[in-house]
Amino acid sequence: MSSEQLIASKAGRIDKILAEVLEVSRNQVEKLVKDGLVSVNNKVITKTSYKVAVGDVITYEFKEAEKREAVEIDFDVEILYEDEYLMVINKPSGLVVHPAPSVKEATLVDWLVKKGISLSTISGEERHGIVHRIDKETTGALVVAKDNKVHEMLSEQLQDKSMGRYYLALIDCPLKDDIVVDKPIGRNPKNRLKMDVVPHGKAAKTAFKKLLTSAHGVELIAAKLFTGRTHQIRVHLNTLGRHILGDDLYGFKTKRDKIARVNLHAYLLYLVHPITGEKMEFTAPLFDDMKTYMTKYFDQDEIDEKIDPLTLGSGFMK
Repeated sequence: MSSEQLIASKAGRIDKILAEVLEVSRNQVEKLVKDGLVSVNNKVITKTSYKVAVGDVITYEFKEAEKREAVEIDFDVEILYEDEYLMVINKPSGLVVHPAPSVKEATLVDWLVKKGISLSTISGEERHGIVHRIDKETTGALVVAKDNKVHEMLSEQLQDKSMGRYYLALIDCPLKDDIVVDKPIGRNPKNRLKMDVVPHGKAAKTAFKKLLTSAHGVELIAAKLFTGRTHQIRVHLNTLGRHILGDDLYGFKTKRDKIARVNLHAYLLYLVHPITGEKMEFTAPLFDDMKTYMTKYFDQDEIDEKIDPLTLGSGFMK
């Protein structure tokens, strides 16, 4: 660990002052404080709300991140766009984004390590530029930052909604109309594998748009997320009595030998380039399994018209 000192030139909260000086998020400073790595006038600070006075001596230490060991990678991931600041990929189904004790196979993080994308924070966490998550079975566009500053700027875009995604999904019963679902989501109290609409959950808002309906009742829809909760689209559809094809966790009645995975795809990603300021959009091509189901129920020309990236976002309910 390395130790640094600074003399406060203005009064204020310790987390805000350090975040400004170090040009990092207050979340990172919060972890430094919680780990006992920040002191003021030789006294260790335990609260991020601690008020610093002008002339106070602030001492802080950086922790070295523990590097993740490389594992064997026997797959590749399609890169939709890449420059020196960021990368946009098309995540395939079955690929877990983040490592966890229960995950035995190689993850997207392992693939990024192999690509040399590894960001260390001041609080000793090794992160790999992943700004937002996609469930294991869900496919589609995902953005990866290549340095900490770009990561922070893209994370801010998620908060102010200048970055977002439109999803495509096949559901088992048509929606009655385009609809916005604004209901809080939290852990299901009876099944820890599931999320649910719960009274004291985190705010969650999703807009759904009808695209194509088949004679068999299957419907192609688009969804726009205003928040990013775990399983958000799947949970909000469940509240409407609708389920994505293959989503047996939330109620679609199927055998896995018939539909192998949840037919949900992050199709269109938009953002503002954090360095150039350019507004950018990326379309993630559908994978063959979902394309097969779509062409089973709908005419290809109709599909192409409805999922045209130039018009998909228009007409969404706010």
